[in-house]
Amino acid sequence: MKNFFVYLGLAAAGTASLHAAYAPDSSDNSKMWSLSATLRGFYDDNYITAQHKQGSFGFGVSPSFSLNMPLQQTEIGLRYTYGLSYYQKRAEDGQNPIDQTHQLDLWLDHAFTTRWEARVQDTVSVGQEPELLGTSATHRVEGNNIANTVKASLHTDWTRLFSTALSYQNSFYDYENSGATGVTGPTAATPAPSPPFPPGYYLLGTGSPASVNPSYAGLLNRVEQDISLDFQWHVTPTTMTFIGYQFGLVNFTGNELIAFSQPFPYLPPPPAPPPNGPAPKPVYSNSRDNLSHSGYVGVQHQFLENLTGSIKAGLQYTTYYNDPNSTSSLGPYGDASLIYTYASGSYMQIGVTETRNATDTVQVDSNGQITQDQESTRAYGAINHSLTPKLTGSVVGSFQYSVYHNGQFNSQSAEFYNLGFNLSYAFNRHFSSDFGYNFDWYTTPVQGQDYTRNRVYLGVTATY
Repeated sequence: MKNFFVYLGLAAAGTASLHAAYAPDSSDNSKMWSLSATLRGFYDDNYITAQHKQGSFGFGVSPSFSLNMPLQQTEIGLRYTYGLSYYQKRAEDGQNPIDQTHQLDLWLDHAFTTRWEARVQDTVSVGQEPELLGTSATHRVEGNNIANTVKASLHTDWTRLFSTALSYQNSFYDYENSGATGVTGPTAATPAPSPPFPPGYYLLGTGSPASVNPSYAGLLNRVEQDISLDFQWHVTPTTMTFIGYQFGLVNFTGNELIAFSQPFPYLPPPPAPPPNGPAPKPVYSNSRDNLSHSGYVGVQHQFLENLTGSIKAGLQYTTYYNDPNSTSSLGPYGDASLIYTYASGSYMQIGVTETRNATDTVQVDSNGQITQDQESTRAYGAINHSLTPKLTGSVVGSFQYSVYHNGQFNSQSAEFYNLGFNLSYAFNRHFSSDFGYNFDWYTTPVQGQDYTRNRVYLGVTATY
């Protein structure tokens, strides 16, 4: 089974998770269960992911358990990984020095007949690092933050040449950081006399501009649902073409104040003419709710026994039905990848995706429009090479280019770069050690949000 999961390596969470995300399933199918434990020492030069860095030495431990039960027509599996990281600098500063993470993967495959096959997968992550919390996360967030993604699919071979794939995905995000702060509103200003001003207007120079510091829960707590249907034609034994449609629905569940639609509404005193805008209006989490329609075509092809590729391309139309100030969006939608396994234990993969995603940026523009989301292009690549029977080297990288939709930074871009190197040496089938380095670089037009981060680690792993 091809089961992709995020391996929590604590100090090297970024690097380790990237390696696991792109690697083919490496579980040992010779037995039903396995146990492992990893101990690592590390240095992280920017564990707070901020412009003004704060670095720390530390160590991490990560036990893991996996279970795989292949039955006659069914396969059931689970994998659980616990992570604990200790940061020396935080202990010296009198802060809680410990981070804890959890990762649980569940999967079920069942073949009803030779033509009907169903699959259900569930991944639950609890943690602080951005790579655990989806493509919308760019910074480390304190607390027990939850990301849960369930995917169910049904594949049906109607004839030798024609098949369908029906799938449903539900992603749930919940941040512990909740409750808007620093709220100043129009009640601090003096109402303008009416007439000559319309009701609800305020005088220039009285009070402060309406503002709020929204929480991560207010900005990013949400449920994302997607349902899709693909019609597939098997042109040759090695080539399949398809056409499909996907409906998406995103509901933001924070139920918190996240912005004011008109932050600077204060007016000159009479007898100046009436102004153009109303008093500030509160904007809540569900103002970012949206639905989307995506149509696409694609092809999958096996060039060689060890070389496969696929491409899917189309358009995505998105509307924001709870915000009358926002404009709809029409943009590209796609996914392409190429996987080459060139030797035992050695492979390479490249790919690119194009879709919309949530963002923690919400700043309002002069027309009262909030930032709704981003259109993101993400390119990634990985090489895993067996240097000797016991020594394996790998390089993993990704680049995400995200354009803001509406709001103060409309049509401006943020970029996120990730690069990781890893060397692993297996002493025997039960003990191994690894050394690695991970680099992150985030740039954005949002003031004070840029950062770079370097992490290096050395560890040992025992497996049974």
